[in-house]
Amino acid sequence: MMTPPSSLVFVIDDDASVRKGLTRLLRSAGYKNEVFESASDFLQREQHAGPACVIVDVRMPGLNGMDLQEALIQRRREEQLIFITGHGDISMCAQAMKAGAVDFLPKPFRDDELLGCVERALIRSAGQRQRSLGENEARSRLGLLTPRELEVMQLVVTGMLNKQIAGELGTAEKTIKVHRGRAMRKLNVTSVAELVRLTEKASLAPVTVV
Repeated sequence: MMTPPSSLVFVIDDDASVRKGLTRLLRSAGYKNEVFESASDFLQREQHAGPACVIVDVRMPGLNGMDLQEALIQRRREEQLIFITGHGDISMCAQAMKAGAVDFLPKPFRDDELLGCVERALIRSAGQRQRSLGENEARSRLGLLTPRELEVMQLVVTGMLNKQIAGELGTAEKTIKVHRGRAMRKLNVTSVAELVRLTEKASLAPVTVV
């Protein structure tokens, strides 16, 4: 998979010489990039519309790299993080990786090592954006349903028959057939398999039938 042309690499480091060196390296490899002196400055920038990764120093004045990672998670942002550090330790590395970082590179690192991380990060970012777009589209379609139609559809995907759903909801089977038919037309699906895929794409929590 190739890195999308709309990709952007951000560099956050309080050391001007590091920012300059990374900018030169990224440009030589053909990556568009922007640099920031602090994580706070970066967070004030509008989120990039395409795939993006952030190369960030772990230890900086104010918000450090770990703080930035937490802030991006809380804001449901999709930039992929690459940590660089001259002061990292195993527990810090484990924490960053568990939270979804692409890599944790101790200084000094090789140019090809960092560029390989950037490539992986941008490909991962592109995939995440694609999944998010699909999830939003699926949720939008499910949003067309009335609360009762959604309730019926959630039971349909569990494999329940109309008669069983009627018993579960305390209504007539013919009423369930009407709700089910309307919902399928609104969602533009023709089978239970399609409906299951749609609810999975929307990350809709499955219903537990007791």
